[in-house]
Amino acid sequence: MLKGVPAILSPELLKILMEMGHGDEICIGDGNFPAAAWAQRLVRLDGHGVPEILDAVLSFFPLDTFVKHPVAVMQTGDGHRPAVWDQYEAAIKKYEAQAFAEGFEPVERFAFYERAKQCYAIVATGETALYANIILKKGVVVES
Repeated sequence: MLKGVPAILSPELLKILMEMGHGDEICIGDGNFPAAAWAQRLVRLDGHGVPEILDAVLSFFPLDTFVKHPVAVMQTGDGHRPAVWDQYEAAIKKYEAQAFAEGFEPVERFAFYERAKQCYAIVATGETALYANIILKKGVVVES
């Protein structure tokens, strides 16, 4: 155990977050997402929802400030905004408001799948909300 590290972040996930470099992406998929089929590196966090995982990850993970949209979400087929995105937005603004100035990048479902296949890692969750998949692009840590 370590002090100050959210217990939801497994040693495997912490290692992956540390390994990732600037511009690498990580996908956090809902319970229906085909994570095991497509992941280059798979982290299982079954029993946890995407919002709580996202909040824990963002407490350490810098978003890329050199791109317009460092956060991508899967578009719904009917164009509605899933309620879970409000929780994502709150977590992102809590830690990375500057990087999120332009909001989410909505990505069509099948294009999102193709992008997820290229991610450095995919986190499989037990999230039950539909269209609750999210991709984060890693930025750089700037010492002040």
